[in-house]
Amino acid sequence: MSGLRLVAERTGDGTGQPFLDTNNDEELMHVQPGTAIVLGNRTPESPGTLYITSKQVVWLSDTDRSKGYAVDFISVSLHAVSRDPEAYPDPCLYTQIDNGVEDDESEGSTDEGDESSDLSRITELRLVPSDPSQVDALFQIFCECAELNSEPIEEEEEEHNWFFSSDQLENEEAEEEESEWMISQNSTHSIGRSNGDHDLAHNVLQLQINDQRFEDAEEMDSDSKNGHH
Repeated sequence: MSGLRLVAERTGDGTGQPFLDTNNDEELMHVQPGTAIVLGNRTPESPGTLYITSKQVVWLSDTDRSKGYAVDFISVSLHAVSRDPEAYPDPCLYTQIDNGVEDDESEGSTDEGDESSDLSRITELRLVPSDPSQVDALFQIFCECAELNSEPIEEEEEEHNWFFSSDQLENEEAEEEESEWMISQNSTHSIGRSNGDHDLAHNVLQLQINDQRFEDAEEMDSDSKNGHH
């Protein structure tokens, strides 16, 4: 499930930490007590405890043991430190959430209704530690966990990746040699078609034409001088 969701279960007798998916190697990375949470444009929740794991962000209320929220890192599309008092009065960690919902269905107001449905429409939240000096530490931990949950690269993006292994470089060189040989046999073949660089192909072919004209001009000049002698 993408987006923000309710969390009611805790370890122990309901007063402990959130449950971790240890079967999928989920680990607790950081605990930040005394942290308030602001969902969208709602009023701040009473301070609770923030649990950052290798898979998700979980906030559990300290006053209401049945209240808690969680979001997977894979759904966190942006996180940043906010110290602008015009945006929010206290230093905080601002995050945007990809909830998989169309923009016009996302929360624009605090409509009453089913709470879990309302949460699925929230696209941003703020984490406000009671100690403002902890904001930068939270940001760094978010960065580390986000890297652990990066989305897989699509095939099309891999084709245009600028980082190559030694084997890939050898294959690229072999393909370039074959491409250049084909150009010498057929001048209409584009050298840049394999990577979409058609301007490069045009420039190379134009250079070849200019070189040929230059050679022809030299031959004509040489013949002209020989004729005068």
